[in-house]
Amino acid sequence: MTSLQPYFTPTGIEARSFEIIDAEVPSPRPFEGAQWEIARRLIHTSADFDLLNHITFHPDAVAAGLAALRRGCTVFTDTEMARSGIPLRRMEPLGCSVQCLLNRPDVVARAKADNTTRAHAAMDAVQAELGGSIMAIGNAPTALIRLMEHMDTGGGMPALVIGMPVGFVNAAESKELLLAQTRIPYVTIRGRKGGSPLAAATVNALAEIALRQ
Repeated sequence: MTSLQPYFTPTGIEARSFEIIDAEVPSPRPFEGAQWEIARRLIHTSADFDLLNHITFHPDAVAAGLAALRRGCTVFTDTEMARSGIPLRRMEPLGCSVQCLLNRPDVVARAKADNTTRAHAAMDAVQAELGGSIMAIGNAPTALIRLMEHMDTGGGMPALVIGMPVGFVNAAESKELLLAQTRIPYVTIRGRKGGSPLAAATVNALAEIALRQ
């Protein structure tokens, strides 16, 4: 007979999950402090411990993300799934907002006019708004690639890029472009793994730290 764990409330389940993850990744861990809190939440979201072999932090990523959130930044996402995964109960106390770019009228119009994807067009449409923002990309390699192209030509720069597109066509390659640049802090997952839930989880982990501190 299956024996169930006695945890049935959201806070109880989350706390117990973190305890299990901590126990299954004993010290010394590959990450410490705030980086471990972020990595742990990514494992919690995916139940995938292999992510620890692929998560990569720019040295200034945590500080840049926390500073942006404390300023009340806008968090831009490339999918509605990522946007809906970042609850207002975490954003509103910080004065932050979350926007998904794909369905903005200017993005839709630009994609049609240029005969390109909305993810690509979104990076063109949002350039003037990027300063000080957090860009969370969990689905579209084309969005991350276009963002890198704009940075190469002096385009607007977010405070932090969470670059975690998932898939088989240019997902891994787009992250290597992010890793190769030195202008903007980032958190990424090398290779094919990623996804909107993981991009949202990274924002949530940073927000929890900002709210606690």
